[in-house]
Amino acid sequence: MDITTVLSLGQTALELGLICSLTVLALFLSYSMLNVCDLSTDGCFTLGATVGAVVAIVGHPLLALPAAMLAGVCSGFVTALLQTRMGVDSLLSGIIVNTALYSINIAVMGGSSLLNMNKTDTVFSLMKDLLEGTPLAGQYKLVVALIAVAAVVAVLTAFLNTRLGLSIRATGNNPDMVRASSINTVFTTTVGLCVANAFTGLSGCLLAQSQKSAEINIGTGMVTIALASLLIGRTILGRGSILTRAVGVVLGSFVFRLVYTVALRFHMPAFMLKLVSSVIVILAISGPYLKRQWPMIRRRLAYSRAQKGGR
Repeated sequence: MDITTVLSLGQTALELGLICSLTVLALFLSYSMLNVCDLSTDGCFTLGATVGAVVAIVGHPLLALPAAMLAGVCSGFVTALLQTRMGVDSLLSGIIVNTALYSINIAVMGGSSLLNMNKTDTVFSLMKDLLEGTPLAGQYKLVVALIAVAAVVAVLTAFLNTRLGLSIRATGNNPDMVRASSINTVFTTTVGLCVANAFTGLSGCLLAQSQKSAEINIGTGMVTIALASLLIGRTILGRGSILTRAVGVVLGSFVFRLVYTVALRFHMPAFMLKLVSSVIVILAISGPYLKRQWPMIRRRLAYSRAQKGGR
């Protein structure tokens, strides 16, 4: 494998990692801050992709971005409504919304399971035209992804340090204390899920425009990928300020996509990639625990060897 191939693989992983890191940042808000495991991520990601594709196809690629985010807000609102007003468990409400979104996504695409955008202007093609004749002409996808991630990280960091953001973080840490402080946990949960799903919708929209297509299964497994990336990011930069942790999440997404890209490069069958995702999640979750338990395990092994040697 020559250096050109390595750089190409790295750039592909970086571009996909940055686009998908928006979903990881959404999970960072809902799962890490709000302490809600939102299983509607797969459907919401596809919703953002389909809505963004439909709006871009009719000639408004820039308008597709806020449209996809608004669709994500609607998905988050319904999920929060089921949890906070109808007494549905958070995991079950995510599953219900995710199931319903399959039909909604098909309806958005006009009954089709695939939207082709080969002859459609996208934010990437617009950036390509804008950068034509500059040293960054061949990096237009990377430029768009970097701008989107930088904007979302800045907004998320600023938001979580506002009074409302601090209330959302407190709701995730100790909802009973928050209620005792006269803070409306229904409101904070709803706002948190709406903002998180807006980021997920934006991520789906950018991926669809990058690939020049949107299909019904584009978001399948995204919650597993996002969770793995989140845990990897927590291992890399899991402590510090909100900004530091958000940057760690983006790095985790890149590392995960790099592993994915390398696996594809070595001709691993596509059906095995879900297993790779699961293994990465297991390692990311169990790694810190095993690290803490390692001194005790080592002492037990030493004691066992000593016992056998004394016989």
